[in-house]
Amino acid sequence: MSTVRLFYALWPSPALAGSLAAWAEQARPNCGGRAMRMETLHLTLAFLGPVDAALADELAAATPEKRLDPGAIELDRYGVFSRQRILWAGPGDTPAGLQAAHDGLWQWLAGFGLGAPPHPFRPHVTLLRNIERPEPPPDAPAPLLWPYDRMVLVASESLTGGSRYRIVAQSRPQSG
Repeated sequence: MSTVRLFYALWPSPALAGSLAAWAEQARPNCGGRAMRMETLHLTLAFLGPVDAALADELAAATPEKRLDPGAIELDRYGVFSRQRILWAGPGDTPAGLQAAHDGLWQWLAGFGLGAPPHPFRPHVTLLRNIERPEPPPDAPAPLLWPYDRMVLVASESLTGGSRYRIVAQSRPQSG
């Protein structure tokens, strides 16, 4: 049986991705590690993992009809996942609208037989992997405001030394 690794995410504009890449470069002297490629920066809403190729096709076909209420998230701090050796950018608190989008997405995915993970949603953008010091830099750059009105369905393909992400579908913004 053929499978595809999938996740739903907010995808930044090129300008925002550039600002996030600058955050990573600012943090690197403090943390070490490998910066994520600018074209891979994203905020995961739902990680599905490997799914059957037929289900992947079904999700790709359904995603344009799944609406995401518009909102914004302010990225204002660095954080660290020590065990995974990751430095990330994220909000101090999860905005209610983003939490509702995450929860609503998983409710919708339940209709496809997919279950939400047991851990709480922690919105973040991975900036550096394999960090050497498990402490975030003391000062984050000026906050970044990320307005969003759609999400993307992404296939993750393993490559030597990393992954390649391919957007396979995106939701349409709310009309009027």
